[in-house]
Amino acid sequence: MTTQTLAQKLLAAASGRSSVQAGEILTCKVDLAMFHDSSGPRRLKPMLEALGTGLWDRDKVVLVMDHYVPESGEESRRIVRIAREWAREQALPHVYDSIGICHVVVPEHGHIRPGMFCVGGDSHSPTGGAFGAYMFGVGSTEMLGVVASGEIWVQVPRTIAMQWNGRLQAGVTAKDMALAMIGRFGMNGGRYQAVEFCGEAVRALSMQERMTLSNMSAELGSQAGLIAPDAVTLDYLHAAGVPGARGMDISHWRTDEDAEVERHEFDAAALAPQVAAPHSPANAAPVGDYPFTPIQAAYIGACTGAKLEDLRAAAEVLRGRRIAAGVTLMVAPASAFDQRRAQEEGIMDALAAAGAQVLPTSCGACSGYGGSIPEGVNVISTTARNFKGRMGAQTARVFLASPYSVAAAALTARITDPREVLA
Repeated sequence: MTTQTLAQKLLAAASGRSSVQAGEILTCKVDLAMFHDSSGPRRLKPMLEALGTGLWDRDKVVLVMDHYVPESGEESRRIVRIAREWAREQALPHVYDSIGICHVVVPEHGHIRPGMFCVGGDSHSPTGGAFGAYMFGVGSTEMLGVVASGEIWVQVPRTIAMQWNGRLQAGVTAKDMALAMIGRFGMNGGRYQAVEFCGEAVRALSMQERMTLSNMSAELGSQAGLIAPDAVTLDYLHAAGVPGARGMDISHWRTDEDAEVERHEFDAAALAPQVAAPHSPANAAPVGDYPFTPIQAAYIGACTGAKLEDLRAAAEVLRGRRIAAGVTLMVAPASAFDQRRAQEEGIMDALAAAGAQVLPTSCGACSGYGGSIPEGVNVISTTARNFKGRMGAQTARVFLASPYSVAAAALTARITDPREVLA
């Protein structure tokens, strides 16, 4: 029997094959197509009308309004209006309007499950790989082909296994793991292959933390960021309301022991909190490499840094304390659902009491929208990217870090090892 990686098994299933080999080009049937107000209707509607075709399967399409909400100008109102009108015209059954970021909202509603083959109109769509699904980002032209036909071509990738042994220390997170890998291998480290995260430290992560890892496989330059599903996955899907989640047979969705992979090993217990300096996630180094680096703004937001567990981490640092004078701390929860849960746990009150400004649940400053990042400042942020101008302000210098590290910097007005505060 041919041994297969998880990526190969997922692509074989999507193409109706029993096995596939790296390098083969397949026609795969799509189980889910996700896009948002920026990538979706305003681009797809005129192209579909020009083709004279409709959607191949409305039930397999998910639309999320998250990039241009809340609307703050005529252009944003136009973009969101197009999305809302098109959703009504097409009678789309799965539309999530202004309730959070697509990469968080779509899993919250149980749309991504082990064994699926999915595409997303956003570069961080590999988030779905945390559920043992093959999911990757595509451009508008590729998405047009998908929504019209339900199929897409894929070249079978090789698999690069990132094996994390041991357990993370308190105050160290999946965000630190991701930055460490990007710092080591660079933004083309995944070489547009499938990256699979594995090992004891990965298995110990919650689903929200796994989602951060898979999400940031995009910054490694990989096509997909996969994690084999397990009981943690099924418990999450059960909580998300997926029928029969705990009874799913997931035994097939894992890399065979003797399958061919390129393996790299990491010691999770030795990992220090990481910070990426401007203007690339690849400029990552241990937090101790940034002594006396001043911070004027701190941002806890985005799909990689403002989910419920991220908000918990920030509150653990900030509860009972006040942020430093001269520092602006902004918190934009990743979804309305997580914000409600954080409110119920007293997290939002703790953040507000520490001096945080709470912003809407949207992509916000991560995509340069909203105007909340001042010009000329040093910003420490939980976002996935820190390219020049990415957060809107062209002269801001953005440092990337975990919610623990961002909260610690807000307290001290400089880049700080959060473990010192937690201790």
